[in-house]
Amino acid sequence: MEEESVTFRTTGSARLGPVSDFTGIPLDQVNFLACQFFALLAAFWFRLYLRPQYTSPVIRHAVATILGISVVSFCFGWYAMHILLLVFACYGILAWGRADNIHSYTMVTAVGYLTICQVSRVFIFNYGILSTDFSGPLMMITQKVTMLAFQVHDGEEYKRFTVSYNIFHSSKPSLLEYLSYNLNFLSILVGPWNNYKDYIDFIEGKHAERRLKRREEPSPMRPVIQKLLICAGCLLFFFTITKAFPVAYNADPDFISQAPFVRRLSYAFFSVQAARSKFYFAWTLADAIHNAAGYGIRGLNEKGEVCWDLISNVNIWGIETATSFKSFIDNWNIQTGIWLKSVCYDRVPYYHTAFTFVLSALWHGVYPGYYFTFLTGIPVTLAARAMRRNFRHHFLCSHWVKLAYDLVTWAATHLAICYTVMPFLLLLIVVVVGNTFSFLRGME
Repeated sequence: MEEESVTFRTTGSARLGPVSDFTGIPLDQVNFLACQFFALLAAFWFRLYLRPQYTSPVIRHAVATILGISVVSFCFGWYAMHILLLVFACYGILAWGRADNIHSYTMVTAVGYLTICQVSRVFIFNYGILSTDFSGPLMMITQKVTMLAFQVHDGEEYKRFTVSYNIFHSSKPSLLEYLSYNLNFLSILVGPWNNYKDYIDFIEGKHAERRLKRREEPSPMRPVIQKLLICAGCLLFFFTITKAFPVAYNADPDFISQAPFVRRLSYAFFSVQAARSKFYFAWTLADAIHNAAGYGIRGLNEKGEVCWDLISNVNIWGIETATSFKSFIDNWNIQTGIWLKSVCYDRVPYYHTAFTFVLSALWHGVYPGYYFTFLTGIPVTLAARAMRRNFRHHFLCSHWVKLAYDLVTWAATHLAICYTVMPFLLLLIVVVVGNTFSFLRGME
């Protein structure tokens, strides 16, 4: 019997196997989609039937935790124990450690354990990769436990000063609060990381009041429907355009050796552009799930309308129209960018950009392609920053000159992104090196 392809395996439940067989979608992806749509329905139920006005925070914390553990167990089976083990280990550090070092111990423990699991994942799957596996939630947990530890540390260090209510926490959470924050069904699979104080306000029914300065809670139906429509558009784009431009074809030996340079460059550009739709889908759906539960209010916009993007993880328009490398990064995986800035960029004494990119690579995993991407991102970021600082002001003399400058910088930015993220998508540095030499030959 032919051995089953690694992309069709799953470490979780096989109950939806018939759906996978019928649709041709790998079972791990079927489980992921089923759990996310279950979480969407559960979020509506959580908001309507467990309202904080009539339900105690203890019950809301407990239900959110139980549903989260159930979801992650269904998706990943016994591998979910890795997630629970890390959460309990970091709670032990937070509960019994000293405030002046809990952030360091938590960071070493969380990132170290994540790295060990990433290494084992490479060997378990024989250098293959599932679309969804237990390392995804583990990456989200790493962000949450480390960020909370840093905030508690900062709260102890600076509690004598008057600071914003949602930045520092001088008191440590209870075990139930800690489990709910890390394992709740809203963010257990995709995240994103969100501020602990905001989450507690949401559970206790203070979220809307804190953000809007009024007691009545607005309906989230409009933003949820809008985000679900975006998800539907991303799915349609994925099954039509993305499938027609597989990223893996960039590494095809015949394509590399026979196709002219301009064709290879064009294909790489469009395939990388098309590959983003799956990330747009996952992050926008996660945002809709949080909003459906009543969580995610930032405040009022210029028109006086409620803005539901507090924990949005992607700005699609900002990405597609980015005219600088920094602008692209700022709109991509937004909450991870905030985490990296808070725990690394703002704290290291020197080489802020280099250390931040290295931590980002380590957080993503141990595949060589990740390190190639993020190490390449260091000089690209510095070069883009220098070019913008030294040349942009020369092109602000008129609207049309600035428009021409924006078009050129847009093309340059997205070509740089294409080159930088290709190893991230292909994972193998051998492929990257081969394409680099091919690129140089094409320039001759």
